[in-house]
Amino acid sequence: MKRLFTSLITPLLVAALFLTGGCQQKEHNSEIVVTIAPLKYIVEQITCGDFDVAILVPAGASPESYEPTPKQMAEVHDAQLVFTTGLIEFEKSLLKDVDRNHVVDLSTGIQLIEGSCSHHHHHDHHHGVDPHIWTSPQELKQMATTAHAAIIRQYPDSTKYTAAFDALSSRLEALDEECKQAIETSGTQAFMVYHPAMTYYARAYGIEQIAIEYEGKEPSARYLSTIIDQAHQKDIKAILYQAEYPKSVVEVVAKDIGIEALEINPLAEDIESTIRTITAAITTQNE
Repeated sequence: MKRLFTSLITPLLVAALFLTGGCQQKEHNSEIVVTIAPLKYIVEQITCGDFDVAILVPAGASPESYEPTPKQMAEVHDAQLVFTTGLIEFEKSLLKDVDRNHVVDLSTGIQLIEGSCSHHHHHDHHHGVDPHIWTSPQELKQMATTAHAAIIRQYPDSTKYTAAFDALSSRLEALDEECKQAIETSGTQAFMVYHPAMTYYARAYGIEQIAIEYEGKEPSARYLSTIIDQAHQKDIKAILYQAEYPKSVVEVVAKDIGIEALEINPLAEDIESTIRTITAAITTQNE
C-alpha cells in the first residue's frame, strides 16, 4: 500500500510543479520596485510571489506626468532590484542617483519604435521613442528574459525561478500565436485607439494602429473628419480608449461609424488578460 501511495503522489507533485511554474514556498522577503503595474506581473510570475513588489505609478495615474513621493524615493534606494521600461521620462529622473547595478532596463534587446508617441502636453518620451513595449506578447517575452537574467544574477540559488520563467515564456508564446491566429482569421487590417498605446502590438501582427489623439492633443474637427473617413475605408471593428482620456471625442467617431467604443487599460497589472481582451475586441466586435 505504501508503494502504491508513493507511485500515485509523485506524478501529482510533478504536475503541480508544472502548473505553478515550479513555484512553491517563499524564499525571499526583500522588496523589489517596479515603475508600472505590468512590470510587477512579469516579476511576480518569475519570482513566485517571494517578494513584496512595490509599484511606483498608482492606478489611474499617467506615467508621463507622474512624480514619485519621498516615500517612494526611499523605497527605490532601499530596493534589491528596480525594474523599469527604460523609456519613460520620470524613470530617468528617478534613477539618476540610484545604484545602477540594481536597476534593470527591460527595454534591453527590443527593437524600439521611434517617433510614434510624443506627448507635448506632458513630457516627451526618452529620445522620442514609443515606450509601450509591454503591450505586445513578443516584446513581453524579451522583457521576461531580461528580468529573469537579472533575478538569477541577484539570487543564483533560487532554481525554481528558472522553471517559473520557462512557464511564463511558454504562455507568452501561446498568447503570441493566439493573437496572430485571431487577426489572420478575422482579416483585421487596422484598429482605432484614442491614445496610441498599441504600436508594438500593431507591428508584431502587421496591422495598422490609427490614433485619434493628434500629437498628444485632442484632434481638431478637420483631423477628426479624416479619422472618420479612415475608419469607414478600413472597416474598423473596434475603437479603444483609456479612462484617462476624453471619451466624448471617441464617442463621436464611434457613433459615426456605427460601433461601440471599448475601454481598455494597458497599464493594468495582468497584461496577458489585457492583450487577450484587446485582441478579441479588434477581431470579433460587430462581426
